[in-house]
Amino acid sequence: MLLEPSLLLAASLAPIAAASPLHPRHNASTPCAQVSAAVAAQSGVAVPTVAARVAYECITSVPIKKDAALKLLDSIAVYFKWQSNTAWLKDPPKQYVEKVQPAVDIWAKYDEIKSKVEAGEYANEFEFGISLYTLGQSTHDGHFVYIPDSVGGIFNWARPVPLVSVSSDGKELPKPYVYSDILAESFANSSFKPSPISKINGEKATDYLEKWSQLGSLQDRDALYNNVFYELASVSLGPVGSGIGTFAGSGRGRWAYPGAVTHLEFYNGTTYKFENYAKVLVSFTGVTDGESLYESYFTIPTGTSTVAAANSTSPTPSTSASATATPIPAPGYPPPIFREENNLIGGYYLEDDYSDIAVLSVPSFVSLGSAEIPFQQTGEKFLAAAKAAGKKKLVIDLSANGGGTILQGYDLYKQLFPDGIGHAAADRFRAFESTDLLGQYFSRTSEKLPRAYFPEEQNETLWELESDVVSSMFNYQSDLDKDDKNFPSWPAKFGPVENHGDKFSSLFRWNLSDVIIPFNSGGIYIHGYGNLTNYTQPFAAEDIVVVTDGYCASTCTIFSELMRQVKGVKYVSLGGRAKEGITQAIGGVKGTNNNPWSYIQSLAQLTITELTNSTAEAASLNKTELGSYWDDTPFYRAAAGTSINVNFRDGIRDGDESETPLQFIYEPSDCRILYTKAMTVDATAIWKAVADSAFGGTSHCIAGDLGSTYGKRTAKELTVQERIYSRSLHQWRRDLSVKDFPLDVFTDLSGQDLDRHGIMWP
Repeated sequence: MLLEPSLLLAASLAPIAAASPLHPRHNASTPCAQVSAAVAAQSGVAVPTVAARVAYECITSVPIKKDAALKLLDSIAVYFKWQSNTAWLKDPPKQYVEKVQPAVDIWAKYDEIKSKVEAGEYANEFEFGISLYTLGQSTHDGHFVYIPDSVGGIFNWARPVPLVSVSSDGKELPKPYVYSDILAESFANSSFKPSPISKINGEKATDYLEKWSQLGSLQDRDALYNNVFYELASVSLGPVGSGIGTFAGSGRGRWAYPGAVTHLEFYNGTTYKFENYAKVLVSFTGVTDGESLYESYFTIPTGTSTVAAANSTSPTPSTSASATATPIPAPGYPPPIFREENNLIGGYYLEDDYSDIAVLSVPSFVSLGSAEIPFQQTGEKFLAAAKAAGKKKLVIDLSANGGGTILQGYDLYKQLFPDGIGHAAADRFRAFESTDLLGQYFSRTSEKLPRAYFPEEQNETLWELESDVVSSMFNYQSDLDKDDKNFPSWPAKFGPVENHGDKFSSLFRWNLSDVIIPFNSGGIYIHGYGNLTNYTQPFAAEDIVVVTDGYCASTCTIFSELMRQVKGVKYVSLGGRAKEGITQAIGGVKGTNNNPWSYIQSLAQLTITELTNSTAEAASLNKTELGSYWDDTPFYRAAAGTSINVNFRDGIRDGDESETPLQFIYEPSDCRILYTKAMTVDATAIWKAVADSAFGGTSHCIAGDLGSTYGKRTAKELTVQERIYSRSLHQWRRDLSVKDFPLDVFTDLSGQDLDRHGIMWP
C-alpha cells in the first residue's frame, strides 16, 4: 500500500484556507478587482491572502509609466556608486567564478534596464521592477539590495508547505521532505515512514530546488540551498529571520513568484498538488484595475517628502528603539542556562556523557534596537557559568546568523580571547567625489570638537555632534591605519589607492580602545580594552569548534575571520546540496559594513546644511555631487519594510598584497556534516554530532576532518547539578510535540529598525 504523501500536509493548509478564501469572488471583472473583493471578504484578517495566480495577474496588469521609471533609475545611480566591489563583481577571481557565482557588471545591467525603459520594451511595472530588483540580487551580495514597490510592496508570495533536506543516516546524500511529514514521524506516529520528494513541478526535486535557491541573497550555493528549507535557528529569530525557508515564502522567497500551483511527486509514487498564495500587504479599497493600483501606490506625492525623514538615521542604533518585550519561542531548543529574550544569543549545556560540553548559540549579532547590552551580558554570564560548572569544551553555533552590530562581533571574539590583537582584516571604501567631500567636512568639523562620550541629557546638541560627526568613519581621527597608527589627516585616510581598475581609500581598522566607541557599538565597550581588561580566556582555541549552516554573513563573517585566521578555530559546515565534497562555512556577504541609502542621504544633507560656514559655502557644496541626494524618489518607490543598502566597506585580509575583498575568496570548511531528521526537530542533535566530530567519539564529517582521535565516548561521573540538568533535558525532549513547531513564521521587517552596522536582512 502506498503511503500518504503527508499526514499533516492537509492540516498545514487548513489554517490558510480557513483564514481567507484563496478563490476570489467571480463577479469581479479584473484581477485587481478580484483581489479587492477577496480582501474585503477578509475584514477581520490581519494579513489577507489570495491565490498567487490572481495576485500575479493583478500586479502584471499595472502599467509602466516611462517618465516615472526613468526618474527612479536616475535617482538611484548616485547610490550605486557607494557599492564597494563593483569592479570585482565585474571581474572576480577565477576560483570565485568556478565555485561560487558568475561575474556581474551592475553598470552594464543598469544601462540595459534604462535602454529597455526608453524603448518601451517592458510590458508592465512589475516586469520593470523585477529587472531592477534582480540587478542587485544577481550580485549575491546581501548588502546590495533595492526592493521596488512593485516587487515587494503589494504582495508577498508563499507556499503552504515548508520542506527540509536531510540525510537518512548522516552519510547518504540528502533528499528533500515535507517538514510536516518529519514532524509526524518524530512525534505523531512513529510507525509512519515519510517518503522523500522525487519531483517538483515535473522536474527532479534537487535540481528544481537548486535553481530556486539561486533566487536568494547569499553567495555560496550550498548555503543558498540550506536557506530553502525549514531550520530551527531561523525560526527562533521569528519575523526578523528567514522563517520557514525560501521555498515556503520566507526570506527572499517572499519576492519570487512561485507560479500558480506546486506539484510534488514522492519516491513512493504518491503525489500532492496545492495552490500557492499571496499575502496582500496594502489596502485594496478603491482599487479596480492595474491603473488604479498604480495611482494608489506607485506615484510620488508632491511637496516635501516624509519618507526620507522617516528613514533617515544616524550610523548608530537608535537609543529609543526597543527590542520585542515578549520573548519569542525557540522551537527545538532545550532549556537554556542563559538566553537573550529575542533568542539572539543563548547558552546551553548538553546532558549525560556530553555533560562536559557547553554550547553558545548565536543566530544574530543583534538586529533589534537596544539589544546590544543584553547580548553582551548574556555572553559574559554564560561563559563564566560554563567555566564555573567545569565545562571543558565549547561549541559555538552561528546558524542563521546574518550579522548585526559590527562591534558586537568584535566583542564576542574578545570575550573568548581577551588578550592579543583584535583584527584579522582591514577595511576600505570606494574613493570618489561624495566620500571625499564628506570626509573633508566631517574631519574639519571634528577637529574643533572634543572626543568624549557622555549621557545625551548632559548636552543634547554636543551629544548629537559627537554621535553623528565626531565618531563617524568620515572623521579621519576615528580609525587607525593598517599599522595601528593614527591617520594624520583626511587625505591620508582617503587616498585614493588604485586597485583592480578602481579607486579606494587607504586601508583602516577600528580603534577598539576609542573612548567614544559606544556611539558605534550600541552602547557597549569592547572586552580587552578600556575598563574591560580584567578578563581571562575561558576556553583554549583547540577546545572550541564553530558550526554554521553557511548563512553566516556580514558581522558574522568578521567574527569568523577573527576566529579562524587569528586563533585557528575549526569550522563545521552543515547540510548543503546533494553533492559530494566539502562546502563553505561562510556563505553570506563578507563585506564589513552596509550603508542604508537613507543614511547616505542624511550624511549629504547634514554636510550641506550643518557643516558649512555660510550660505554661500552651502550653495557651492550643493552644486557638487552631494547635491544629488535630495531626491526622495528611491524611498517612495521602495517596498515598505525593506532594507535599501549598499556594501560600503570591503574586508581585506592581513597580508593579502592583492587586496582582494574577502567576498571573493573561497574558503572550504574544516568538516562537512549532513542534516539528519533528528536535527530538524532537536538542536542538540546538531551539537552532539559536532562535539563527537571535534572532541572524540564518532566523526560525522562526510568531507574534511577535525583532527580528533575518535573512539567510544568515555562515560563520566556526573555532578548533582549535571544529573538534574540531564533529567530536565530528557523531560523537555519527551514533552516535545508537533504543536511546538510553527509552520507559519514568515519574514516581516515592518516596524523594525533596519539601519544596522553589519546586517544582511533576509
